[in-house]
Amino acid sequence: MDARGLRAPATASVGFVTGGQLANFTCLAAARHSVLAGAGWDIAEQGFHGSPPLRFVVGSHRHGSIDRAARFLGIGRAGLTIVPTDSQGRMSPEALDQALVGAEGPLIVCLQAGEVHTGAFDDFAALIPLARRHGAWIHVDGAFGLWAAASPGLSHLTAGMADADSWATDAHKTLNVPYDCGMAIVRDPADSIAAFRTGGDYLIYSGLDPWDVTPELSRRARGVPAWAALRSLGRSGIADLIDRLHANAVAMAAGLRTVESVEVINDVDYTQVMFRLGSDEATRALGAAILVDGTAAMTGAEWEGRAALRCSMSSWATTPEDIVRTVEAIRGLVAAGSPAG
Repeated sequence: MDARGLRAPATASVGFVTGGQLANFTCLAAARHSVLAGAGWDIAEQGFHGSPPLRFVVGSHRHGSIDRAARFLGIGRAGLTIVPTDSQGRMSPEALDQALVGAEGPLIVCLQAGEVHTGAFDDFAALIPLARRHGAWIHVDGAFGLWAAASPGLSHLTAGMADADSWATDAHKTLNVPYDCGMAIVRDPADSIAAFRTGGDYLIYSGLDPWDVTPELSRRARGVPAWAALRSLGRSGIADLIDRLHANAVAMAAGLRTVESVEVINDVDYTQVMFRLGSDEATRALGAAILVDGTAAMTGAEWEGRAALRCSMSSWATTPEDIVRTVEAIRGLVAAGSPAG
């Protein structure tokens, strides 16, 4: 399993960083350097002040780490072009096409593999060619969803994703390694080198070095846990892990639909299940009761202005029996507290 297994070219640079936040930042720093260079501006030499205006295009249901990475790069909220999404958080191709009408100059478009609440994937096959026609750098935030590419049964979710310029993921999520194992993948290593390579006559270059593709010099060997997991599981093991997480999500959603007053509010395409009761108050009360009960842990969320509960299937240790126990615990809590309100 290498970068090709995640639908990225084998020649791409892969930098290991702290997590998904820094993976997005690292990829977008390379993107900023590249698109400004294409407009005749050398940010390493001239800095960002006075550079050609940079358009930064995102979906309305992007993860907060995208905005934060943009802020680190000197792009505030007022500098974002926000494209509407559908009911699951997928960017609309028609809306993107409209947003890019007349687009000139440096352009970065951020897409998403796995919306954090619904698990939805953007339609890369439709969106990437649209963005490419305008000369955009296309980045994919795939903190947990990028791994769908490794499953023959789920890889259709990532169709067209290989045509992007950079991809971010976090191995601690789907791959189940410890924290501090984000991955910033950039199609052309020259873009990483241009953004990050530093000088120093005591630094011995041996090709593509770690400090060429990430913001850090001093760092531990973050890639070892990911390598160990990939080496141990292999392609078939990774695919099996992804398929089991998805099967657990499907079973969880099916079980919740049998519980009176519970509404599953997302299409369970991947590993996320989001549900609610009839009112915000009842939904929040159920979430608190689930945590006190202790059978399972899930987080409160907000979707389209309403309270929801979010269940993310991410642990290799979760079994079908765990799903049954969780659904029955929720059924009992709903019945006992009558929180449907």
